[in-house]
Amino acid sequence: MDTEARAAAVPGGRLSRLARLGSLATGVAGGMLAEGARQLAAGRRPRVSELVLTPANARRVADQLAQLRGAAMKVGQLMSMDAGNLLPPELADILARLREDARTMPMSQVVEVLETHWGKGWEQSFARFSFTPCAAASIGQVHRARTRDGEELAIKLQYPGVRRSIDSDVDNVATLLRVSGLLPKALDLAPLLDEAKRQLHEEADYRREAANLQRFAGLLAGADEFLLPQPMAALTRSDILAMSWVEGVAVESLADPQTADQAQRDRIAGLLIGLLFRELFEFRLIQTDPNFANYRFDAQGGRLVLLDFGATRVYPEAVVEAYRRLMAAAIRGERAAMGEAAQAIGYFRDGIHAHQREAVIDLFATACEPLRHAGAYDFGASDLAVRLRDAGMKLSMERDFWHTPPADALFLHRKLGGLYLLAARLRARVDVGRLARPWLG
Repeated sequence: MDTEARAAAVPGGRLSRLARLGSLATGVAGGMLAEGARQLAAGRRPRVSELVLTPANARRVADQLAQLRGAAMKVGQLMSMDAGNLLPPELADILARLREDARTMPMSQVVEVLETHWGKGWEQSFARFSFTPCAAASIGQVHRARTRDGEELAIKLQYPGVRRSIDSDVDNVATLLRVSGLLPKALDLAPLLDEAKRQLHEEADYRREAANLQRFAGLLAGADEFLLPQPMAALTRSDILAMSWVEGVAVESLADPQTADQAQRDRIAGLLIGLLFRELFEFRLIQTDPNFANYRFDAQGGRLVLLDFGATRVYPEAVVEAYRRLMAAAIRGERAAMGEAAQAIGYFRDGIHAHQREAVIDLFATACEPLRHAGAYDFGASDLAVRLRDAGMKLSMERDFWHTPPADALFLHRKLGGLYLLAARLRARVDVGRLARPWLG
């Protein structure tokens, strides 16, 4: 990737960010008028949805949200993962692009951030500091540095203005998508948006992330198959997270047979799925972001590297126990017990139709298919993700069904779905039932 070509200053002030969203709305409207005129001239009477969801407008939305980054980009990422089955394919494609975007701050803005939080002369503490980021995400980017003492560090810098713009960015983006017609009118986004704001405020506190990292390191003490960076308290600020540098290759690179054999791919996928069961049932503390970039592989030590603990969520005991009952009932094929557990989690609103309730239970049964499978489940040969998507789409087309599940459920399913996708990418075979058995009895 040409990093310099992808660099763009992040607008930090509320007015400049609002202006970006305003120009986006104007651009989308202009694109609609142009496309409408073109189709009318050709003798067609286009529908509004056809005008909104043009390739040009898709590019406008994705590019502008990516330039804003911060909350504007994060809400798109959350919606693409949490509501992907409920959204028009065109919008899902727009939001999916945001997960892969890697725009970075220019050097001048990096220096400004460092001087703001470390003060002038900060560079005297370092023998080397790379201004070219090695990674970029929605609210920050990572640089490599070496201290005068020879310690190799990863320095995560938060984009300017992220924290103070969270609430307004989330509201503005949601309004834009609503007005533009990119979202179904019946979809109740309020709970998801409230949760997006809460999570973003937590993720934007890098001292909190450092504490989460330290906590996970303690919980996984003795689990030599995992490797976590060590936070550096002396250099960490609310907008800067300093950690020890950990070597590793992208975990999805193991999908190449020349990089990793079948046994190694099976082991990596099994470690991640087994860790999720520990997080849910033992720790009641889950790192809920399944982005592939959060996992790397230390080939020399054979260890799985775990990164990014900003999106860490504590799960109430009642929710954990309800999921324990749900999974155990799914393994036994007891639909009534599955329904009771789903009700306890908060999946069924008052007045839900019986066939809709049964359809939700069907979805759970499908999602638990790897748990019920005898022996190793072949994720690479399975069409599980497609079946889950199709079932979700069919259910979502019933306009009287719209119901946003509790945030705890959304984020857990986001993590599980991400791990399934990674296991499929690795073409892994995992005995999921064996991994779950200690927790489900």
